[in-house]
Parts: sequence; C-alpha cells; structure tokens
Amino acid sequence: MVRGDSDRSACHVATRLLSLILMLQSRPGWKAGELSLALGVSERTVHRYIGMLEEMGIPIYSERGPYGGFSLVRGYRLPPLVFTAEEATVLYMGANLVKELWGRTYGEAVTAVTAKLDNALPDELRQEVAVSQQNLVVSGLHALDYRPWEPTIHLLRQCMSDRRCVWMRYRGVGRDETERVVEPYALAFQWGVWYLVGHCRLRGEKRTFRIERIQHAAPLAEGYSIPRDFDVRAYLRESMAYERPYTVRVCVDAAAAARVRQHHGGWMELCEGDDGAVIVSFAVATLDWAERWALSLGQAARVLEPPELVARVRAAAEGILRRYADT
Repeated sequence: MVRGDSDRSACHVATRLLSLILMLQSRPGWKAGELSLALGVSERTVHRYIGMLEEMGIPIYSERGPYGGFSLVRGYRLPPLVFTAEEATVLYMGANLVKELWGRTYGEAVTAVTAKLDNALPDELRQEVAVSQQNLVVSGLHALDYRPWEPTIHLLRQCMSDRRCVWMRYRGVGRDETERVVEPYALAFQWGVWYLVGHCRLRGEKRTFRIERIQHAAPLAEGYSIPRDFDVRAYLRESMAYERPYTVRVCVDAAAAARVRQHHGGWMELCEGDDGAVIVSFAVATLDWAERWALSLGQAARVLEPPELVARVRAAAEGILRRYADT
C-alpha cells in the first residue's frame, strides 16, 4: 500500500471511531449489529474499534442480555467539535430538508439550528458553506402542497410524542368517510406523499393512511404502546410492495421517443429501434395509469400488449371520435 492510501485508510478509521463515540454518546445499549449497519463495517470490525477506543482511554462498558449492549460511562462527553466545510454543509442542507418536509412543525427548530451554526462557524468557513448551498439544491420533494395539512401533521407528531390516541375522520379511495381511533406509530414520507402508520382500532390491525385524506383529527386522552418488535421501515416495504401482474409494451415513434427517453422512470425499460423508435416496457398493478400514459402520446404510441390495454385504448379513441363526430 502506498503512503497516500495508508493515510486515507487511517483517516477513514479515525472518522469511524469518532462516529462510534458520538453514537455511544447519543444513547446507551447499542448492539454490535446496530453499530455494524450504521458504520458500514462488520461486527468483528466493530469489536476491534471498541478495543481501540478502550486503549485510548474512552470509558466503554458492555452488558449481556436482550436489553444490554455497548454504552459510554454515564457523564462522559466529548469536547466541542470543529466542523469541516463538508460537515457544516451537511448540517445546513439537512436542516433545510427538514424544513421543507415538515413545514412549521420544525420551522422554529431549523431557524435556531442554522443561527447557532452561523455563530459557531468562522467567517471563511461560513462563506464556503454558503457557496456549497448555492450549488447543491434539493427542492420539490412533495407531490402535493402540504401546507394546508401542516396543522394535522403537527398534531399527529405531538400525539406520537405523548403516546396518545388520535380520533380522525378519514376519506377512503371511494370517497366514503369513516370515523376512526388510531394509535399513531410513525409519520412516513414516501414518493412525495405523507403517510400515517398506526394501529386502526376500527379495523383491528395496522394500517397506512394518506395525510391529505384526513378530513379532521383530534387528540384523545387514551394512551397506547407500540409493540417492541415493530419496525416501520419493514412494515412499509411489505405493505407497499404491490403486485404488478400486467406487463405493458408500447411502441413509441421517433417523433416522441426523445421525450420518453428524457422523462421515463427508472422502472421503465427502453429498447431502441433502428428507425429511432423505442419499445417501452414496464410492469403495473392496474392498467389505469398505463392507459392515460399511452393516450397522452397520441398517434406517436401504439400499444403492443397486453390485449386488455389495447382494447381500452381503442375504446377510448373511438369515444373521442364519437364526441367530435358532429363538429
């Protein structure tokens, strides 16, 4: 290994050791597996890092059992940290992302955090961070404008913090409204949409609710507890893993192929033709969106399969002709 590679490796180890101390400082009882996932190393390497910190005099102790793990001796704290430009940029951008996602719920906290950073950073570093923020922009995360629902999101977050049930009037897909008592477990942001995950007492099981369909919500005095084995990320992966029984294939003429290449999602497969046309293939759960997408391309698109989609597009085109027959 050349000297430069050796220096970079040592730097990575030092960074992970510092991250490990900060994680242990954040809460007690870290499992080796949790630390392994967070640091991106093996459990064996985690134990090696723990030994290195102990040799450096960092007071770490471990407890066996289901509620044990690695912890720092109570009261131990690192001295104040000095941020690099990249680290400070991460903090500023993270604060701005939280503000865009949560709105007024964390608006004051974001203002306070960025003000503290402004006061803590030296002028030259603050100027460097400002340039990075201008060059690295993330916006437009929401599929909807959630400002009208910010009070609802704030109320749900407060109920989760207090472990209080929430009553709500919810509008389903078919526009029917039901009154429900929900034990709120988590708020999740996926595909530009906010969801509430919790136990619905009306249905007697865990459910996922779209925030914009909550017509009204109010906190209740009754408390609840979240099952110890509940993992919201695993639940979302399982509950939102929809089956997609239809495989759609559409031939798009060269005139519209460039637009399709530019805007196609990563879940679409494009097969280029010699004449500039493309065959677009993708799997869907229902044919509703596929029909609208094919019709939006007009004459430039020809549905190849499935036969059900071909029939739907033909019926829609015939309906359009009938509507304009007397014009």
